Amino acid sequence: MKHKKFKIKKTRIADSCICCGSSDISSSPAVLMPFIADRVFNWKPVKIDDSWKLSTINNGYAYSICNSLSCNNCDFLFLDIRFTDEEMGRLYSNYREESYTKQRDFYEPGYADRNSCLNEGQDYTKQVESFLKPYLELPCAVLDWGGDTGKNTPFKNQNLTLDIYDISDKDVIEGAKRVTKKYAYEQNYDLIVCSNVFEHVSYPSDLLDEIIPCMSENTVLYIEVPFEDIMMKEDKKRYLHKKHWHEHINFYSEKSLELLLENFDLKIIELKKLKANDVANNNFLFQVACKLKQ
Repeated sequence: MKHKKFKIKKTRIADSCICCGSSDISSSPAVLMPFIADRVFNWKPVKIDDSWKLSTINNGYAYSICNSLSCNNCDFLFLDIRFTDEEMGRLYSNYREESYTKQRDFYEPGYADRNSCLNEGQDYTKQVESFLKPYLELPCAVLDWGGDTGKNTPFKNQNLTLDIYDISDKDVIEGAKRVTKKYAYEQNYDLIVCSNVFEHVSYPSDLLDEIIPCMSENTVLYIEVPFEDIMMKEDKKRYLHKKHWHEHINFYSEKSLELLLENFDLKIIELKKLKANDVANNNFLFQVACKLKQ
């Protein structure tokens, strides 16, 4: 792989774009949602009343504050706090399992019911397969990076191998195999899938640094991220309206994806917006198929 065109500055509190590296950033105050603040930092909301004897602070509930940052170069919108690996581990420990669901339902009543739908899986896999088929010879060797159990992996029934790399230790579906990074680096994959992961991570560049060694010149890398509602609006000041942050800490624009991948000498074969009618929501997504530049 060639040298990157720009380096991403890594700080505890971001002051430059983590997609394109630009320091031309706009900022607006926001709050970290109570579930995230508690799970990551053990910061709980507090109610300030007269017993606090704070003469210069008004009574009421106090929440964890943060900032919404917007890159004026690539329109990337993101949370200023960049979680460490340890903090990410706390956030996603037992993801969507009993302890996670119980804590989240405490702060967000109704989440447990919604989670049962999420755990059923998605029903737009055929749309993903249709997007990818022109660029693959089937059956193909597949690695799903961040693939959970493999239930949402495309070409489950049209693969030579189906490997899953994920931080969880859940049992994978029949026909799939959970693998380590070391194992994945020693294989040859036709398709690497990374769906709905890039919106969660502190540094997307670090994720690409991990994935690219699994690629050969013929490997297709498929990336899928939400096209968030607020990003659909042609509004350079959308950051002023982003007042809270949850587990999605990165909101992508088309340009931010293009610049991020270009920095790694990845050639975009196709970039598409998809309306996916899944079991939980009617979501819009970015779909990207790319290869290493020759």
